[in-house]
Amino acid sequence: MKSTFKLIRRFVKILLLSVIGLFVLNILLLIFVFSRSESHSGGWKATEQLGNELTETQSGVYTLSEKGRELLQQKNAWAILVEDETGNVVWHSDNLPEGVPLHYSAADISYYTRGYIEDYPTTTAARGDDLIFMGHPKDMYWKHMWPAFDYQLIANSPKIILMFLVVNLLAILLIYFVSTSGVLKSVKPIVTGIEGLPEGKEVYIKEKGLLSDLAAAINRGSEKLMRQDRELKKKEIARANWISGVSHDIRTPLSMVMGYAGQLEESSALSEEDRRKASIIRQQSLKMKNLINDLNLASKLEYNMQPLHPEPVNLIAVVRQCAVDFINADLDSKYPLEWKTDENLTACVIQGDKGLLRRAVNNLLNNAQSHNPEGCAISVEVREERNSYMISVEDDGVGISDKQLEKLQNTPHYMMSDNGTEEPRHGLGLLIVQQIVRAHHGDVAFGHGSSGGFLVQLRFPMKEE
Repeated sequence: MKSTFKLIRRFVKILLLSVIGLFVLNILLLIFVFSRSESHSGGWKATEQLGNELTETQSGVYTLSEKGRELLQQKNAWAILVEDETGNVVWHSDNLPEGVPLHYSAADISYYTRGYIEDYPTTTAARGDDLIFMGHPKDMYWKHMWPAFDYQLIANSPKIILMFLVVNLLAILLIYFVSTSGVLKSVKPIVTGIEGLPEGKEVYIKEKGLLSDLAAAINRGSEKLMRQDRELKKKEIARANWISGVSHDIRTPLSMVMGYAGQLEESSALSEEDRRKASIIRQQSLKMKNLINDLNLASKLEYNMQPLHPEPVNLIAVVRQCAVDFINADLDSKYPLEWKTDENLTACVIQGDKGLLRRAVNNLLNNAQSHNPEGCAISVEVREERNSYMISVEDDGVGISDKQLEKLQNTPHYMMSDNGTEEPRHGLGLLIVQQIVRAHHGDVAFGHGSSGGFLVQLRFPMKEE
C-alpha cells in the first residue's frame, strides 16, 4: 500500500510541477513576443522626431529634411501639419493618401489624435502651437480609443491575478482527480496483488476497470506460481520421504553387516588376510552408515525438519573440544593440529545448537583428513571480527583446484566430483556445514590455504545483548 500512495504523491508532484513550469514558460514566451514587437511608444516618438525635422522658411514654406524623409520611408507612413489658428493643413508629405481631410475642427482633432484618419492609425506630436499627424499603415497598430479603467480594478489586480491562478489550479486538480479516480481504484488492488506474489500468497484481482487485462495477467501468473509451488512441495515431500525410507530400510542390514564383519575381524580362525578384508568391510560399512546419517541430516536441514535447540554457546569451547577429540583419534599422528586462537580471547558466545555446531566443525576436520590420506597439517583458529566471530580451518594438503572451488561456491547441491573416484570429493560433509551455518544466520567461505591447501571460514553474527 505504501507504494500506491507513493505513486499517487508522485503523480501529484508531477502535476504541480507541470502547472508551475507551464506558467513560467508562458510568461517567458509573452516576454519574448512583446520584446520583439513594435514598442507602444514607437509611433509617438517617431512623430515627435518628424516634427523636429520639419523646418519653416521666412516665406512660410515648410521643408522636410532628408532624415525626416528617411523616417517616413522607414515607417511607410505619411504626415500632415495642422495649423492651430485655422485648423488647415499647412504641410503634408508627398505620399498623402486620397480622402485625408485638409481641414480639422477642434472636435476632429480631439477624435483623430486618439484614433484613426480614414482607417489609418495616427500618432501626434506638438510642433510649436501646431499639431503634426503621422499616419501609419492600416495593419501596423491596433489602437484602444477609450483607455479608461476602474481604479479599484487596477489596485486589486494582484489579488485578482492570484485568485485566477488559484481557481485555475483547483480546476486542474479537480479535473485530474476526477479523470484518474478510476485508474487509482484499479491500481490499488493490482499493487496489492503484486506485493503479495513474492510472499507466496494466492492472489486474485477482480478483472474489471481500465486495467482489467493487467489484472487478468496477474491472476494467471499467481495461479501458475501456486501450481508450481504445490508441485515443488510434492516433490520435496516425496524426496524427503524416500530418503527417510531408504535410510530406515538400509540401517538394519547394514548393522548386521557391520556386526558380522566385526566378529570376523576378531576371529582367530581366519587368516590375517581374511581379517584384514573383514576390517575393510567394517570400515566401509561404517562410512556408509555415516553417509546415511549425513544424508538424513542434510535432508532435514534443507526442508527445515531438523529442530534447533538454541542456547548460549561458546564457540571457542566447542571448537577446542572438537580439536581435542580429533587429536586423540589421530593415533598415527598423520594429522598434526595447531591451535592458533589467541589465548586472551576466552569467550565467543552466540545463540546456537551446540550439537550441530560440533557436527559442522568435526565435518571440516574429517574433510581435511579424508582428502589427504597421506597426512597433512591442520590449523584451527577462532577470532573476533567486526560484529561477528570467525572459525577458520585450514590444511596444507592437496587443496582444491580453481574450477572445483568455483563449483563448490556456486552450486548449492554440489555433491562430488564428476571425474571419477580418485579425485577429492567435497560432498555431503561440506553441504551440511553450509546448512548448519546458515541455520545460525551465518555464512561460509571456501578458498585456498596459505600453504596451497584447503581453507574454510565460518562466520557467525555476534549474540545480541
